[in-house]
Amino acid sequence: MSHFDIVIIGGGPIGLACGIAAQRAGLSYVILEKGCLVNSLYNYPANMTFFSTAERLEIGGVPFTCLNPKPHRAEALEYYRRVTALFQLNIRLFEPVLQVKGARGSFEVNTSRGHYTAGYVIVATGFYDIPVAMGVPGEDLPKVTHYYKDPHYYAFQDVVVVGGNNSAVDAALETWRKGARVTMVMMEEEVGQRVKYWVRPDVVNRIEEGSIRAFTRSTLAAIREREVDINTPDGPVTIPNDFVIAMTGYQPNFSFLESMGIAFSGDEKRHPQHDPETMETNVSGLYLAGVVCGGMDTHIWFIENSREHASLILRHILATH
Repeated sequence: MSHFDIVIIGGGPIGLACGIAAQRAGLSYVILEKGCLVNSLYNYPANMTFFSTAERLEIGGVPFTCLNPKPHRAEALEYYRRVTALFQLNIRLFEPVLQVKGARGSFEVNTSRGHYTAGYVIVATGFYDIPVAMGVPGEDLPKVTHYYKDPHYYAFQDVVVVGGNNSAVDAALETWRKGARVTMVMMEEEVGQRVKYWVRPDVVNRIEEGSIRAFTRSTLAAIREREVDINTPDGPVTIPNDFVIAMTGYQPNFSFLESMGIAFSGDEKRHPQHDPETMETNVSGLYLAGVVCGGMDTHIWFIENSREHASLILRHILATH
């Protein structure tokens, strides 16, 4: 089958929620995911703990139970895998979408594996695919990563962690506890106030006692094989370095959204145009769901508060179907 009422692009939690809503509405659908199931969550750090409690990550009315007050990455992967199996969702993994053309009633979707037509398209692609570049010499060296997975790899190495929010703090603390010599470089005056409340005092104390070195109001100036240059308020500093973990944030695939005809706000936040009551974009029949709705404002939408996008979209589709 290559024609569906709805094509859903993105197999993360919100894409799955949209599939469940379409299934319950009796509409044909397919979920197209360029990577593995809940690909963004899979690429989270191995030991990552969610800020929210389990029930706020639930979709489809399926209970999410875990041993701890806040679930870990592995528990979330297990939960969304079981939800997918429970609903027998029509999802096609490792099938990147290459092009979307058309409008309500006549969409054409081309992927790496085939061609689909649909009456409606829902984009739930998140923002975890494209790191925000630092724009410094040496950023393309193999020792630089924008994705942190596991601390053991960095044991007994000189590690620079760029950033001062949750991802950076987790990387700094975990690698330090595995024996890395950690230096944090952050543009802000202090560790971010949005850092998990049970983690922030830990990193602040490690910095104050000197276990983790921190340069605030500072930026990386250059990266070389065995050292890095840092611009600090007191002038440039050069320190030994083996690895750079750049937790500088991520952004949606704006070029992909633009290729579909989606318009954006004119400021640096680049909010994609959509109706918050229906989630429909300026392109008739094309909807946004989940964190992609925030553009560069990546602290607006999360799984917890964007699950409702699925019901908003399906309500509007059923009214216009």
